[in-house]
Amino acid sequence: MGKQYDVAIIGAGVCGAAIARELSRYDAAVCVLEKEEDVCCGTTKANSAIIHGGHDPVPGTWKAKLNVQGNRMMDQLARELDIPFVRNGAMVVCTAPERLPELETLRLRGVENGVDGMRILSREEAVQREPNLSDAVCGALLIPTSGIVCPFELNLALAENASANGVDFFFDSEVRAIHRGDDGVFRIEIASGEVVLARAVVNAAGVFADRIHNMVSSLKMTIRPRRGEYVLLDKQAGTHVSSTIFALPDAAGKGVLVTPTVHGNLLVGPTSEQIADREGTDTTAAGLALVVEKASRSVKDLPFGSVITSFAGLRASGETKDFRIGEAQDCPCFFDCAAIDSPGLSSAPAIGVMVAGLVRERLSLEEKPSFQAVRRGIVRMESLTIEERNARIRKNPAYGSIVCRCEKISEGEIVDAIRRPLGARSLDGVKRRVRAGMGRCQGGFCAPRVMEILARERKIAMKEVTKSGGDSKMIC
Repeated sequence: MGKQYDVAIIGAGVCGAAIARELSRYDAAVCVLEKEEDVCCGTTKANSAIIHGGHDPVPGTWKAKLNVQGNRMMDQLARELDIPFVRNGAMVVCTAPERLPELETLRLRGVENGVDGMRILSREEAVQREPNLSDAVCGALLIPTSGIVCPFELNLALAENASANGVDFFFDSEVRAIHRGDDGVFRIEIASGEVVLARAVVNAAGVFADRIHNMVSSLKMTIRPRRGEYVLLDKQAGTHVSSTIFALPDAAGKGVLVTPTVHGNLLVGPTSEQIADREGTDTTAAGLALVVEKASRSVKDLPFGSVITSFAGLRASGETKDFRIGEAQDCPCFFDCAAIDSPGLSSAPAIGVMVAGLVRERLSLEEKPSFQAVRRGIVRMESLTIEERNARIRKNPAYGSIVCRCEKISEGEIVDAIRRPLGARSLDGVKRRVRAGMGRCQGGFCAPRVMEILARERKIAMKEVTKSGGDSKMIC
């Protein structure tokens, strides 16, 4: 690592990456420290993939303000970063006539938060838009500004663009201790024994953000992980609904939703369960049964026979039920970006701007004219015309060799995923970048071939190839 940085960001999830990209606009030395082997290995990799409209957060909270701001930024951000984003709209459905007035309460909350275009739908209007709504639905709130995104691609694109603009990323770099010297410089001790020096620290460590905060502050913070379980259905089920369908929220949150994904699947979930294990991403029979039961109250005839996988993610819930963003009261130049639970993904672009602004002001950073906002993603062969595909294959025959049959991913795309900035180093890294192994067979067919490509490109033995870094070796 060697050099002293102006800013060290701890955590390479979507918020850490968004902050890194915004700070890369300034003339500053910035690094990101991530304890896992890649970006997008924590909360960001397992969520609902929704860009919420902003109708749900309590007015006046950071959640309300940053959700709406982040939502409004997404169209331009998707163009700049070359990622898929669809404003498919959302509906909050009511299945109990006595609760219909709650839809108007939600609408008024959304109006106060600045959400545009919402309106109450009768059952007939709702079913006309979504014919597969359950027979119990008696009304709905339409939020047309809601959208869907791929959280992997958003996180990766932000990080790649930050890297291209000079931000250094260090993986397998778990922070073990932080000390602020009399000169104001932070000494950040890494598990490897190395030390990073920085004038300012940004804490974007997800479910571990309280541990990082408590290393430097006597005003202690507590983060409580909440587990959410999901099921993902095959693409043949992807058109069962076109909008994101929410149930009326309750004390546990926005509840189980049903939504299409930007890649054509159907996603159902999550549950909401407070747990002690900060890495407890296991699924449970009871949790998945609850997902099925609750989703069926809002949408009928869900084809659960088409489930291709289930998974769980963790949300970093704080004590105040709001985001914790700002400079620590008793530690100058230490900035928290903590307790970022839902709608964290929606808010991330605005969080990046806000936190970078706080750091810029504190360190008196100047903008640099060389900043490049545009990033180009991996070319998807399936999205090209026949003529474009043939031209690319003539130039590089690897693009004509299909490795992942389910998602139609070529060897050329996998090689690009490995060779590009912050390239994939594991099977999961390839999966997140190009979806090889994310289809119906979940890697049953393509995993050995992807392993061969990883070993060849990284110049390592097959037995060193991992599923997700660390000790997760595929061959024992």
